[in-house]
Amino acid sequence: MKYRIPARIYLTVFLTLAVCCQNSYAAFQPAPPDSSIKSFRLFEDDTILDITLQFDLTTYIKTKPKEEYLKGKITFHTGMTDSITRDIRIRTRGVFRNMWCFYAPLELNFSNADFGYSDLDSMGKIKLVPQCTSTSESAKYVLIEYLIYKMYSVMTDTSFRVRLLNINYIDSENRRKPVTQYGFLIEPLKMLNARTNSVEVVSRGVTQKSIYPGVMDRVAIFNYMVGNYDWAVPNRHNIKVIRPLTFDNLNLAVAVPYDFDWTGLVNASYAIPDDKITGTTTVRERIFLGVCRSREDYSQGLEQFLEKKDEFYRLINEFPYLNEKQKRDIIYYLDEFYELCSGRQRILEVFLNSCKDF
Repeated sequence: MKYRIPARIYLTVFLTLAVCCQNSYAAFQPAPPDSSIKSFRLFEDDTILDITLQFDLTTYIKTKPKEEYLKGKITFHTGMTDSITRDIRIRTRGVFRNMWCFYAPLELNFSNADFGYSDLDSMGKIKLVPQCTSTSESAKYVLIEYLIYKMYSVMTDTSFRVRLLNINYIDSENRRKPVTQYGFLIEPLKMLNARTNSVEVVSRGVTQKSIYPGVMDRVAIFNYMVGNYDWAVPNRHNIKVIRPLTFDNLNLAVAVPYDFDWTGLVNASYAIPDDKITGTTTVRERIFLGVCRSREDYSQGLEQFLEKKDEFYRLINEFPYLNEKQKRDIIYYLDEFYELCSGRQRILEVFLNSCKDF
């Protein structure tokens, strides 16, 4: 015997389920995006970023203030018609380039700027590397230095990320004409630490033997490849030392290199060999400053560089802001390194004869 369910019961059940499901759906809907926690993706995008810096250019150029900040404005040009402008503070930094360059390296202080983007608002301070002068040769230097940072990032995530800039300088006092140049931003150390779950090591009792061997060899061989002897671990000269928060029994640290303008690959006109480095007449001559290892250790370290060769060369050849002659010069300098690697024993002898027994 079949029973019929009255139509009114069907209607009641349907409406009840509809309301119930609607409430459940609403409960599981993601909250509307909060613009205050959006990421600007400053170091996750390889496209060149147009910015405008407006501040007292005359004071910056003539006095290069390293203690007192200059008031300024920064504008991120995010599209043809879109931009973000905020008040910031600006001062110079660095040592040699601060004294030598017409445009000294900058520190941008974003504190209280309230950009509405999580990465920009968390930075506090960020380093900007400008051209040394307004010449095309100086533009080449800063572009090659940017590429060296990118090359090291090809090898490891424990590296400083960089963002290429097209910088429009505007004098807030209207005493100088606007200037447009290349430059790049360097990822702040605290961002690198957050990204790699690590913390800076501030102790001065650190040598190359305090660093994970594979990491230290990578840093030493990379600096040899690009022709950089302007670095040292103990006094943190162009090296940051961080320690992973996931401790292991070795309790060793990680070295992160930076500041590559004094390299043979850049070959800046102001870069001359240090008097302490005997037997060199140009920074194009490579010097190995790594800690002493066995042949097997060095050979294993070199494998990483052989594996990344094609990626290095592709990065250079596809870079649109250098001309073909400039790219050929970079490739030629790297070819010298890889030609030395091809015999393997030749470069191992260089390392063994030049290494430091700390």
